[in-house]
Amino acid sequence: MEDTGWTSGCSSPWRGRRYRRLALLLALACATTAQAQQPGEHYRVRRDAMVDLIAAYGVADAATLRAMRAVPRHEFVPAGHRERAYGDHPLPIGYGQTISQPYIVAYMTEQLHMRPGMKVLEVGTGSGYQAAVLAELGVEVHTVEIFGPLAASAGDRLERLGYSNVTVRHADGHFGWPEAAPFHAVIVTAAAGFIPPALVEQLAPGGRMMIPVGSVYGVQSLILVEKDAEGEVRTRNLLPVRFVPMLEGLR
Repeated sequence: MEDTGWTSGCSSPWRGRRYRRLALLLALACATTAQAQQPGEHYRVRRDAMVDLIAAYGVADAATLRAMRAVPRHEFVPAGHRERAYGDHPLPIGYGQTISQPYIVAYMTEQLHMRPGMKVLEVGTGSGYQAAVLAELGVEVHTVEIFGPLAASAGDRLERLGYSNVTVRHADGHFGWPEAAPFHAVIVTAAAGFIPPALVEQLAPGGRMMIPVGSVYGVQSLILVEKDAEGEVRTRNLLPVRFVPMLEGLR
């Protein structure tokens, strides 16, 4: 339960020696309750359990796990879903979009092989959660969102939480972010019917892209796209996933 600021019953009105012991016990109980209700502690415990589960599923990169442990996921979901924020499942964020399952966020992040100082393009900002996880790795994040209200709210949220290394743009992700290219990595958080050529072009030599590809009506394939030092591209199918569709045209 979140801290409500309710303190009734934590005062000690008794006087006299016979009540001192009872008053002391009540004071200790109130202090313990107040400590347990410190803002954020409730969520921190749940977040630690979430990350432990992700590690048990096989995500082993220490930096990725630290990032997942650092980002307050409950801040990136609507208020009505905050008690479910640390379950390993996607949640709705409005406009038919979702915040991705934590394991998938961690898995995709790990597969990008990010290092501090790198630059990454994210397609599909959503509420900003994936961008925040990437930002915790010390990389420069450029993220595009097709829904204007989601782009605006994500930008405000990321700024409020101190993620100054994230830049949000309202744009169609099929075209990437040409002015900021090339990118060391590209991550797409919506299912495309094909791999957009502009995203491949904007991927730097030696870069990696994670993108779900397939029909919105069925299971998609999470594809790893790698571009070698000579610019040659190869793809690899990693695992089945299910994402919302990658849309075209500004909304």
